[in-house]
Amino acid sequence: MASGSNLSLIWIPIAAYLLGSVPFGVLLAQLAGAGDVRRAGSGNIGATNVARVAGPLAGLLTLVLDTAKGAAAVVLAEHYADGSAKWLMLAGLAVLLGHCFPAWLRFKGGKGVATALGVFLVLSWQAALAALFIFILVVACWKYVSLGSISAAAVMPLLIYFLWAPHHAPPLIVTAGTLAIAALVVYKHDANIQRLVQGNEAKFAQRNKKEPQ
Repeated sequence: MASGSNLSLIWIPIAAYLLGSVPFGVLLAQLAGAGDVRRAGSGNIGATNVARVAGPLAGLLTLVLDTAKGAAAVVLAEHYADGSAKWLMLAGLAVLLGHCFPAWLRFKGGKGVATALGVFLVLSWQAALAALFIFILVVACWKYVSLGSISAAAVMPLLIYFLWAPHHAPPLIVTAGTLAIAALVVYKHDANIQRLVQGNEAKFAQRNKKEPQ
């Protein structure tokens, strides 16, 4: 479908933000009878805390749906903006902002790891899978889920640069947008970074319902 003017496509990032702001973790925890996930465990609305509070099925569904909404926002932009890199990145940023700062939850949302994964699975599945491998490797070696998430986010701009297309660097808007997404994910892990530095971040095998994520 041919792309329209910038003004006619401004609805894309708006729709992406609204899609990103759907708090699947909160909704699934309530459906599972676990109450408000924000008042239990780490208080985070992401898959890890949902699994801890409401069970593995609710956690898995949260992971899938949070990833899917990131991918869906970029697919939407790809379809209606004729594959424009600018609108793809704006949609990716907007859906992540919606997840991290949802208006419905007083702008206190998740950390954006799964949603960012969905965004990059559409933008460059090779880079997304490479980042996922790094996440798994870091968690397997050091047992810190937060460190794996931070590492994957930090390396994503480099992965996008080299894996965007054979022998071609990505457009500047893609590089800038990827840096912004990576910075946002790392920023949302600020408390985890402080605990890692202090040496009191809980390892994956040591987590329980009373430990922060």
